[in-house]
Amino acid sequence: MIVSMKPPYSLTPQILSKIVSISEKIGEVKTAYLLHPATELRKQNRIKTIQSSLGIEGNTLTVEQITAIINNKRVLAPQKDILEVKNAIAAYQQIDRYKPYSIASVCDAHNLLMNGLVEAAGKIRTSNVGIMKDSKFSHIAPPSHLVKTQLQDLLKYVKNDKDPLLIKSCVFHYEFEFIHPFMDGNGRMGRLWQTVLLRKEYPVFDFLPIESLIKKRQADYYSALEISDKNGDSTAFIDFMLSVIDDSLEELLSSQPIHLKAENRIVLFKTIVKTNPFSRKDYMRHFKNISTATASRDLKQAAEQGVLLKSGEGRMTLYEYRDE
Repeated sequence: MIVSMKPPYSLTPQILSKIVSISEKIGEVKTAYLLHPATELRKQNRIKTIQSSLGIEGNTLTVEQITAIINNKRVLAPQKDILEVKNAIAAYQQIDRYKPYSIASVCDAHNLLMNGLVEAAGKIRTSNVGIMKDSKFSHIAPPSHLVKTQLQDLLKYVKNDKDPLLIKSCVFHYEFEFIHPFMDGNGRMGRLWQTVLLRKEYPVFDFLPIESLIKKRQADYYSALEISDKNGDSTAFIDFMLSVIDDSLEELLSSQPIHLKAENRIVLFKTIVKTNPFSRKDYMRHFKNISTATASRDLKQAAEQGVLLKSGEGRMTLYEYRDE
C-alpha cells in the first residue's frame, strides 16, 4: 500500500459548495461542446492563458502580439518578453506528453518554460531561497536538500489521496509555490501544472483560461497565498482558486453561443441520463435556452422515431432511451 503525507487543509462548507457548482458547470460544458470540437476556441484561450500567466510575472506582450509570434510574424517588444512567450508556447504545445505525477516531467516542462531565461532551467534548486516583498522576506522556502523529497511526496498525495481532484490540484498549486522547487519560474509552473493535473479528468481545462481571472484578481491571488502561509495550511488558497475556476466556467458558458439541432440535443442528453427515465423538466434543465414547446417537440419527434420510449400522460410523462 502506498502511503503519502497529506498537506494540511480543511474542507469548509464554502469549499464543498464551490465543488458542487463547478461539477454542475462542467456537466453543462460537456453537454454543450461534446459534438462540437472547438479548435479555434482552444487556440484563442490557450493564447489568453499564456498572456495572463506571463503577465502576472510582468511580461508586457498583448494577446495580439502573442498571436503574431505564433504566426511567425515579427513583433517589436523586449527580447526577454518575446523569449518568455516562445518558451511558454513550446511548453504548452507539449502538454499532452507530460506525466502528471513525474518529477522528471515537471523538470522537462520547467526547462521549456525557462530555457535561456535562467541558468538552471529544468533543474531542482540546490541553494536556499527566500521571496522578498517590500524589502522584507515574505516567504522562506524549505531548505534545498528537502525539496526533491517534498515534491515527490506532494505528487504522491495528488495521485493517491481520495479527495476530489479539483481540491487536490489547488493544494498542489499552493504547496508547489511553498516548496519553491526551482530558483525562478515557480509561479508559471504552478499554474501550468494545475492545468496538467486537471485536464486528464476534465478536458475543459485544456482550454479554460483560468489564468485570465487570476490576473484580474492578482492582488487576491497573492493575498490567498500569504494567508495560507500565515495559517499553515492551504484552505484559503483552495477557496480562492475554486472561486476562480467556477467563475471561469461561468464566463465560458455565458460567452459561447450554443446552437444545437433537435437531433443533437437528443444524442447529447443520452450521455447525461443514460438508461434512466426522465421528464421534460429534466430535459429542459440541461438545455436552458430552449422553450417548453421546443422541448416537447424534441421529445415527441424522438419518441415517434423510436429513439425514446414514452410512458404516462401530461405532467407524469416519462421518457427513456431504447436499448441499442
